[in-house]
Amino acid sequence: MNQKERISRAEFLKRSSLGLCALFVGLNKDLFAGSISNTDVKSSCDPLYNWGRAWHPESPRRLSDITHHLAQIGLSGEHGRNLSFASWDFPEGRDASLSNNMKYGYAAMSIAQNAPLRILPGELIVGSATLREGAQHVTPLLKMSSVSHTTVGFEKVLNTGYKGLRAEIEERLNRGGLDDHGTDLLHSMLLTLDAAAVWQKRNVELLKEMQQKASSEEQKFYGDIIETLEHVPENPPRNFREAIQSLWSMYAFFRLMGNWSGIGRFDRMLYPYLEQDLNNGTLTLDEARELVAHFWIKGTEWIGEHNATGDAQFYQNIVLGGIDRNGKEVTNALTYLVLDVVEELHISDYPIAVRIGDKTPEKLYRRIAEVQRFGGGIVSVYNENVVIDGLIKFGYPEEEAREFTNDGCWEAIIPGKTAFIYSPTDMMQPLFRALKLDQNEALPYTDFDSLYKSFVVELDKDVNNLQSALDNSWQDHVTPNPLVSMFVEGCIEKGLGYAERGPKYTVNGIHYGGVSDTANSLQVLKKLVFEEHYIELNDFVDILRKNWEGNEGLRRLVQNRFEFYGNDNAESDEMMVRVFNDYSNIVAQVKERNGVKRPCGISTFGREVDWRMMRRATPEGSRVGDILATNCSPTPGSDRKGPTAVLNSYCKLDFTRCPNGATIELKVLPDSVKGENGVVALVGLMKTFREKGGFYMHVDVVDTATLIDAQMHPDRYPNLPVRVAGWSARFTTLCKEWQDMVIQRTQQVV
Repeated sequence: MNQKERISRAEFLKRSSLGLCALFVGLNKDLFAGSISNTDVKSSCDPLYNWGRAWHPESPRRLSDITHHLAQIGLSGEHGRNLSFASWDFPEGRDASLSNNMKYGYAAMSIAQNAPLRILPGELIVGSATLREGAQHVTPLLKMSSVSHTTVGFEKVLNTGYKGLRAEIEERLNRGGLDDHGTDLLHSMLLTLDAAAVWQKRNVELLKEMQQKASSEEQKFYGDIIETLEHVPENPPRNFREAIQSLWSMYAFFRLMGNWSGIGRFDRMLYPYLEQDLNNGTLTLDEARELVAHFWIKGTEWIGEHNATGDAQFYQNIVLGGIDRNGKEVTNALTYLVLDVVEELHISDYPIAVRIGDKTPEKLYRRIAEVQRFGGGIVSVYNENVVIDGLIKFGYPEEEAREFTNDGCWEAIIPGKTAFIYSPTDMMQPLFRALKLDQNEALPYTDFDSLYKSFVVELDKDVNNLQSALDNSWQDHVTPNPLVSMFVEGCIEKGLGYAERGPKYTVNGIHYGGVSDTANSLQVLKKLVFEEHYIELNDFVDILRKNWEGNEGLRRLVQNRFEFYGNDNAESDEMMVRVFNDYSNIVAQVKERNGVKRPCGISTFGREVDWRMMRRATPEGSRVGDILATNCSPTPGSDRKGPTAVLNSYCKLDFTRCPNGATIELKVLPDSVKGENGVVALVGLMKTFREKGGFYMHVDVVDTATLIDAQMHPDRYPNLPVRVAGWSARFTTLCKEWQDMVIQRTQQVV
């Protein structure tokens, strides 16, 4: 754009709003049949035109220009930068005699009455979480922590409406048998539901004001949305448009109250409504795709409010595909519409996890690959065979295990029935203690097995100390949240909140990171010290205490000579399996205690950045300050034989022993996945991952040179998403340490 074409942002938004008011005539077949020309819309949004498509120019264009325009506004961060704090007076909740639950209910009502509203001309999905506290994971007005790391029961409430949920609460109150706390909690739930209805009514009133000012043609458009909002989410949806709006209305109110829930099985819960409309001839796939696109655009509303972990870490996870509780494959037309939208708009704010298994259609493998090759790490995959088997072995009923989603990241949980948290720690620390790196004394080990046994003893102590610390952790962190509680099975019946073991399942996952670094280090000690006698153990440990100072030659020898985990090397992978099995055995000694399930998991979720200065030099060749392995992936730079070798090593682990999950990350060179051959190669990776027994995999298609350039010139890459762990983040919004973590992942050629 040359200087003459530049306009101010305010003028641009003014023009675009007027243009949209004039152009959006309604959700009808004429609109989607193309009666509105591309040039009409493009002229109103040139400054940001195609901005969201900058990194995937080859992707098809199916959506209307108006939809692209709204996406560009969202991706620009305009909404996130204009979030407001809840700064008004809140006398209703200041009464000291009120319980915390009732204070929450009054806070919800005050927020519903006073939070700023935002409805853009042309939006097909309405309702916005406009408070900055929500994006900061805080309950507005109360300034208390809110809930994340879960996926609540949106599907149940979608199908019954708020009316059905209200009836369930009232029936439980009328049945009696609750203590004062339980009765109080349920009354606060009803107050919170009333607040949600007030917020919905305010949105309807604003729409009616907009309708009055609109032309006669535009009034039909606003009338359709008003009719939808007056019916849902209070009542069960009657069609797909009402269903997708109902889901968003519930989700947006959750976000307005500061909660970060995953959304769950989007295609499974909404497809029955779409199928009905398609069969009735009242909606086309093109019209449905536009509605899905507008739902995705709503997910961009918090862009601009971010921290070191990026501006897209709000746990808005979507799960697609897989089997249902009866073993029937879920994949349907809506599954593919979602992938169409992601491919075209490249919005990464809803990280997608597709469940692949024995019944996955070949078409779905191809569509996943076609979307993945455009980069951004938006679409990841679960091997549902392994996930379900692990959940069943852990003790979940098969029908519930088949319904698994994630917690908003990638840990497997039962949606709508689970209160979840996890406790992360570093496996390198027990090894450091076994090696006495902080003590200047000789080691007693005469063979590797005695050293390894000492490591396992330290690991066992570590896990047991963690288990003891968790015994009362839920009571220590109880915060009221009637909104979340009423969406999770068990809380209404028991009269206990989400954090009070009200849900059917309360889960605290035991998660260790640095597992591959630990296995690599043990392998070096085994071979170099005890088998080859290349160096004495105490001399080697003394070198580590000095952070390899003066021994760069030996450090390079270790790094270059060994084929560590990730190279399909039998000896190194055998050590990884040994460490993994001993770790999972220790955690499995306490599957549940004090009403809290405690499954095993492997993760770092970026903590390898924080841990780097708390770690000592390692036998595998790292120095203090080096960023080591992420999650269950190889140590950066050590995987030298390509992605198939990485998967072969990873899949030697029996992940049914680790029901809370472990992920593998692959960073793939874009040139290696171009065209049909690239699609076939990515499909091959997914099938290898499934057939060999992986758990969870995400693929970033991005080259290191681009990431380095984006680090140096962030203004050139405003919408360059990368997968961090269970979420995607725009690369330039990450802090430098997190950017470096992504950059140093080994670049693979498929």
